[in-house]
Amino acid sequence: MNILGYFQKVGKALMVPVATLPAAAILMGIGYWIDPTGWGGNNALAAFLIKAGAAIIDNMSVLFAIGVAYGMSKDKDGAAALAGFVGFMVITTLLNPDTVKAIGLVELNAQGEAAFGRINNQFVGILSGIVAAELYNRYYQVELPKALAFFSGKRLVPILTSFAGIGLSFVLMYIWPAVFSGLVSFGTSITGLGEVGSGLYGFFNRLLIPVGLHHALNSVFWFDMAGINDLGNWWTPNAIETGVGVVGETGRYMAGFFPIMMFGLPGAALAMYHTAKPENKDRVASIMIAAGFASFFTGVTEPLEFSFMFLAPALYVLHAALTGVSLFIADMMNWTAGFGFSAGLVDMVLSAQNPLANKWYMLIVQGLVFFGIYYVVFRAAILKFGLKTPGREDEDVAEGAGANQETGELAKQYLKALGGHENLTNIDACITRLRLTLKDQSIVNESTLKALGAMGVVKLGPNNLQVILGPLAEIIAGEMKNVPAGEDLSLVKLPQ
Repeated sequence: MNILGYFQKVGKALMVPVATLPAAAILMGIGYWIDPTGWGGNNALAAFLIKAGAAIIDNMSVLFAIGVAYGMSKDKDGAAALAGFVGFMVITTLLNPDTVKAIGLVELNAQGEAAFGRINNQFVGILSGIVAAELYNRYYQVELPKALAFFSGKRLVPILTSFAGIGLSFVLMYIWPAVFSGLVSFGTSITGLGEVGSGLYGFFNRLLIPVGLHHALNSVFWFDMAGINDLGNWWTPNAIETGVGVVGETGRYMAGFFPIMMFGLPGAALAMYHTAKPENKDRVASIMIAAGFASFFTGVTEPLEFSFMFLAPALYVLHAALTGVSLFIADMMNWTAGFGFSAGLVDMVLSAQNPLANKWYMLIVQGLVFFGIYYVVFRAAILKFGLKTPGREDEDVAEGAGANQETGELAKQYLKALGGHENLTNIDACITRLRLTLKDQSIVNESTLKALGAMGVVKLGPNNLQVILGPLAEIIAGEMKNVPAGEDLSLVKLPQ
């Protein structure tokens, strides 16, 4: 697997812990709604809900360790998750400032104190998860001599991870202060640019979506990796009183996404529907309505973005630029709102009563303007340059034959178009994409994949392939795995 393909695997695994954020948002959002001024101080139920949500937010680092280890393990086994937790605890315990000082291998100056004081962070969580998963995938079937048979296989992995944690701690003891300083400098260079920095962050956030590396950028600004912690501070109880949050500033790296996800992208969806060929409008409508609603209501944008990012890359760059403009405007006007999962209606409602929310309703006004901008600009660009957005593709890929078929049969068709089980060494999926490892990428029939309903095909080196399917991705991946390896696919009919 090449480096980019490996990062894709990590990015997919990151969705496991990130998926816990909606629970925190719901609990804390309802708590703030009940007691918007006391943050639980004036209402027992509000305090109960806020503290319950904080239990998730405050422990995101260890959740990353557990979730990444689980998500990257071959068979998604709990032993890998346990190993991720063990590795994280070893590293964070050994690199606690007091422990580092007691060990005495490095001189602990003020910068070192600050660095090791924040060793409990998402980066270490992700690193612990990766190490645990790699050890699990390599050693979970190892058989030890009979005297040590109890520790064979999966039981061996947490033990190996603890030793690996010791080794990593030794290395990090010397390099972590420099790494931390670099991250702080990077974050400071962006935040120092004020609203321009917010705009640049929004632009690059969207540009990294196709390769799944936007999570790495998000972790710098949303979490406590470089001292910014915009998302974490937003949901911190008593943030204003303790100085953790500032009204009109905290949320600056989240607020500008609301106008884009709730309004801008649905405007783009409407433009793509209106510019589709007449014979394809019904098919395009079903795609755009579902994807547009997901973007508006939940802030899940991938089904919509992947519907055009590979068909019309220039439009996607334009979308990234408009996202940057939105974050710039929201920051400049000090309009703030935050989210626990993504910038959809649910999170906007939940965050509205957060004491840090500042003129959040103006983001709706801004969003209505962006709906018009997206619609006009997308429609004009599509018609002016003849862009092949959904419903405007060439005839050999325009017919979405798989739109209404039973998923079991559709999975067999996808499997056949990919060369069958004999051509696939790994089948996986995230929320919107099949993630595949192939023996021979040249025998994959891309036109057939698109005819079956795929929104795009991403090649990551000679052996890694992603097929963008939208919400069906995980279901299709499961059905593909259920097709027996020896089943004859010659009778499976494919669209012409």
